[in-house]
Amino acid sequence: MSSQLVIGLMSGTSLDGIDAVLTAIDDKNCQLLHTSYLPYSDELRSALLALHVSGADELERSALLGNVLARSYAESVHHLLKQAGVEASQILAIGCHGQTIRHRPELGYTLQIGNPALLAELTAISVVSDFRSRDVAAGGQGAPLVPAFHQAVFHDEKSHRVIVNIGGIANLTDLPVAGEVRGFDCGPGNLLMNAWAQRHLGKPHDEGGQWAASGRVITELLEALLTHPFLLEPPPKSTGRDTFHMAWLEQYVRPGYAAIDVQRTLLEFTALTISMAISEHCAAVDEVFLCGGGAHNLALVQRLGQLMQPTKIGLTDDLGISVDWVEAVAFAWLARQTMHGEPGNLPAVTGAAGLRVLGAIYPA
Repeated sequence: MSSQLVIGLMSGTSLDGIDAVLTAIDDKNCQLLHTSYLPYSDELRSALLALHVSGADELERSALLGNVLARSYAESVHHLLKQAGVEASQILAIGCHGQTIRHRPELGYTLQIGNPALLAELTAISVVSDFRSRDVAAGGQGAPLVPAFHQAVFHDEKSHRVIVNIGGIANLTDLPVAGEVRGFDCGPGNLLMNAWAQRHLGKPHDEGGQWAASGRVITELLEALLTHPFLLEPPPKSTGRDTFHMAWLEQYVRPGYAAIDVQRTLLEFTALTISMAISEHCAAVDEVFLCGGGAHNLALVQRLGQLMQPTKIGLTDDLGISVDWVEAVAFAWLARQTMHGEPGNLPAVTGAAGLRVLGAIYPA
């Protein structure tokens, strides 16, 4: 089948903004054509963050913020179309992950907002959204969903690879040369580091991990963080801000701790949880490739390299897709799967009862 143009939109746990991509996809290839990034305003980020805990009038706030997000998604789409010189009628679909505000698969639900009906109306393009719910309905975690895409585009017949996405939450995909593909969330990626940097530096993140690199690991704090029950659970498993958040961290931070040392400890926590997950569940791996915002944290990448020696650590740029756009491309790919009636989950990854076609379609 000839390639089709599909747009992917991703706004993740980091709450930094909207990644938008235009792709050309066929049964064997997925080509990234154009990209766009729209940062969240401080006001929008704060409003979204407030929805992660129960509060007054949260239903109306969720609905109104869903409309705000839909208009922002539409802005990203229009920018892509203009950049590419492509008409809306040429696009098969938009794959829109939406903004996760609750993820509780153990209670049988997951919630991403973004008003896909409004997005379809504003763009005149069919929208595929709500990717996680069908997997949860089938007894799965609803996440991570990118491993099926990783298998399609990053699998190698000669090398055992692991793909690690370090967003707000870190997740990995195990791609053995032969055998079952697996994947799961490892724990917090950038989430806690970013929140701590925002509080103490007034910046959304620690640029390149430079601040953390100047600190020292607080052993007793690290040991306390590593006792979290999630880290001991076997896959399949997924997590989010419902589990790892500042209130959880603060119960272990003592008044005498230097802020810079807490940041260094959080970096170590992320690096250790990733490396331990790979060591325990991805035996005899040959190569590890990183993507997501955490791939820009040079101190974190360096520490992972030390912990994973002699395993090669690289970036997905080496495999043809820049670290910044892998997840958005994945949701373009997942949207095409849905439009063709093809499954998008991997039961071994999510724990679902079987393969399922994911997402709800809002026709143009």
